[in-house]
Amino acid sequence: MDTSGPYTVADISLADAGELRVAWARSRMPALAELREKAIIEQPLAGQRVTGCLHVTKETAILIETIAAAGAEIAWSGCNPLSTQDDVAAWLAREGYSVHAWYGQNDEDFYRCIDRTLDFKPTLTLDDGADLIYRVHSTFPELSEGIIGGTEETTTGVHRLRAMADAGQLQYPVIAVNDAETKWDFDNVHGTGQSTLDGIIRATSVLLAGKIFVVAGYGHCGRGLAMRARGMGANVVVTEVDPLPALKAVMDGFRVMKMDDAAKIGDIFCTATGMKDVLVGRHFDSMKEGAIISNTGHYDCEINIPELEERASNVYTIRDNNEAFVLSDGRTIHLLARGRLVNLAAAEGHPSEVMDMSFANQFLALCKLAEEGLDWDNLVYDISAEQDRDLASLKLAAHGFEIDELTAEQIAYNSDFSAGT
Repeated sequence: MDTSGPYTVADISLADAGELRVAWARSRMPALAELREKAIIEQPLAGQRVTGCLHVTKETAILIETIAAAGAEIAWSGCNPLSTQDDVAAWLAREGYSVHAWYGQNDEDFYRCIDRTLDFKPTLTLDDGADLIYRVHSTFPELSEGIIGGTEETTTGVHRLRAMADAGQLQYPVIAVNDAETKWDFDNVHGTGQSTLDGIIRATSVLLAGKIFVVAGYGHCGRGLAMRARGMGANVVVTEVDPLPALKAVMDGFRVMKMDDAAKIGDIFCTATGMKDVLVGRHFDSMKEGAIISNTGHYDCEINIPELEERASNVYTIRDNNEAFVLSDGRTIHLLARGRLVNLAAAEGHPSEVMDMSFANQFLALCKLAEEGLDWDNLVYDISAEQDRDLASLKLAAHGFEIDELTAEQIAYNSDFSAGT
């Protein structure tokens, strides 16, 4: 472990490899590039101290350098013990950023790294899963007085923060970046769908065609995964607890059933719910020989790993991120990435092109908080429809696409309630 500077990373000598990864991401994130060029001149975050707790990937590195270009000081930790790309962390450290993250942390390491970034006494926070914000509230509440506001990247974190706000316990305003259309309809659907299959395939090399692929949860992430699995030739089954997304899955052409029934027929399982105990002991008891189980929700508790371990007479590693649990009756179940985010632990996370929009939203949200946050109540706020449209326009233009515009007559017609047959 390298701790020779204001950082904690696995191996600083990996920085050259990280630089190549970061250069690749930079070339594929044009929206952030344009925002960065403006920020260098306007300095919207001058004087701010931004503490981030978000997957340390090549895409995150582009977000970090954009925040820095806008004038902010930065301290950063990873938001998942198995998602840090060590070469990227090394590059960030070599570039002078205070980064505290490495692949393979235990829970104690994870929170110690968050605490190191809070020594920084942030004025703005950026979170993925709300662990940073909750750490401020539960362990260092005095810091909240100096924090203007925060942002939240993912569904699980937004749920936690809305619950905190509803209970009157949120101590500073937070923008729910996850709930922007330019985030969840792109990052969550297309990013999760592609990167999750990438992680499953890297960990198993399994053929998806002809397999029964069980997706637990049909929110944006589950929908993207189901679509991509079907595109690879899998027979997709969806499980749900909410009748509305379940009905959407049916209308999208997927079989819908209870997990108790899906467990008996599935070859590959992936949870995408944000809820604990989606796969539990009774499901393991009825699974096929060789079943593969994984998670692309935020926390590893979606799979009840202790109940799987209780049933195992032997556990061994087949290959990276693929553990074989031999049950007492001789069946083997394969757990991928210890139940952590399979798309990040076993692969590289979402492609740069789709993270461009999500992280552009993060950056714009931080700038808005820096300008206005002191006047806001301690609530969870959505990104404006105007920002969503502006960012979509920016992204389209960056990729060379043009769209039509309404004429003056069409604009008038659109608001003319007297126009009829």
